[in-house]
Amino acid sequence: MSKPGKSQWDFGELFSVAETRKVLSVSELTTQVRALLEKQFGTIWVSGEITNLRAQSSGHIYFTLKDAGAQLSCVLFSREKVSQRELLADGKKVLLQGDVTVYEARGQYQLIVRAVEFQGVGALQIAFEKLKQKLAAEGLFAPERKRALPKFPARIGLITSPTGAAICDVLHVIQRRNPALEIFLVPARVQGAGAAEEIAEAIKT
Repeated sequence: MSKPGKSQWDFGELFSVAETRKVLSVSELTTQVRALLEKQFGTIWVSGEITNLRAQSSGHIYFTLKDAGAQLSCVLFSREKVSQRELLADGKKVLLQGDVTVYEARGQYQLIVRAVEFQGVGALQIAFEKLKQKLAAEGLFAPERKRALPKFPARIGLITSPTGAAICDVLHVIQRRNPALEIFLVPARVQGAGAAEEIAEAIKT
């Protein structure tokens, strides 16, 4: 009996399956993805809005940074010396500096935050809140420091620029409502370099 004929392309198994297919475990793949991300991006700046903020008892803060089209998981560890971290909150628009990496246990890429800057109107509000906290810590808002104002004062001190529009407006109102009121004017710059120092000195007089 003749042997079955073979096609000119029938060469059999030249390579074994083990030689042609490389199989990675989930851990191996995730580790490689992490290495690629960290090498490709390193430390970056990224902007967005905070949502889903969770502050842990350990001091770590977890939140999501989002914009109209995507979201990014972020973590701010307690060891990072980031100023104003206590003012982070949902809805705040921020600019973050951090390192892109992968949290391998979940296969989730994330940003490890190193620095925080608040943006827009929120930045002004944050600065105001920070100043309030500082003054409150100094006891300047304590009720016992407040003095009762007389219902009908006989003399009022004004600290302002003697050539500005504000003093004219105040004097016109006083003249109309209580012309007998005595006005004590202390001239001082109210804006520009040195204004704060002049106002502080005027208050002492």
